[in-house]
Amino acid sequence: MSPEEPQGSVPPPTPPAPSVAPAPKGPPKSVQQIQVDQTKVWNLWFTRREFLTLAAWGAFFAGLGGSLAALLRFFIPQITYDPPSSFKVGKPSDYMAGEVSERWKKKHRIWVIRDTPAEGGGLFAIYARCTHLGCTPNWLEGQRKFKCPCHGSGFRRTGLNFEGPAPRPLERCKIALAEDGQITVDINTRFKNPKDWKKPEAYLKV
Repeated sequence: MSPEEPQGSVPPPTPPAPSVAPAPKGPPKSVQQIQVDQTKVWNLWFTRREFLTLAAWGAFFAGLGGSLAALLRFFIPQITYDPPSSFKVGKPSDYMAGEVSERWKKKHRIWVIRDTPAEGGGLFAIYARCTHLGCTPNWLEGQRKFKCPCHGSGFRRTGLNFEGPAPRPLERCKIALAEDGQITVDINTRFKNPKDWKKPEAYLKV
């Protein structure tokens, strides 16, 4: 300790050593490369040129995929699984005189009705679609009539309209007896005019 320094004095702190930047890895980048890196940061790590290249390839593969899909669709047969328009509904003995059977209403949208012996004892099928707006009526056994729940159209057991906005009767379907003794109904052939209801195709005599 020198004679000029007082006792108990603290020596001044040593200044920190100047920081040295780490040496860059790899060769130094040019100004153009630095600008490219900056544009990559702004454009989600790819440049405009790279973006256009990716978009062009994407459009190419999308078009190629569409062409392959159209080609496969051409070779795959178009198959529909619609229910058949003609079907069997049992034998005449399955239906009682005066009965309005609803067993086929849900599956085929028809009622099968058998007349009483006084009415002829035959069978006919009514298509369960209201002639007003196409709703499905209900059979009201207590009132002996078909009643549309949408707008109140009413139809008698024969299908004749008598109340509500329905402009015409319910339609009857083609009915026939097959060789095996079962009743066949075709809902694609329907009879709108009551004058045609006694035709052999619309009324099955048994």
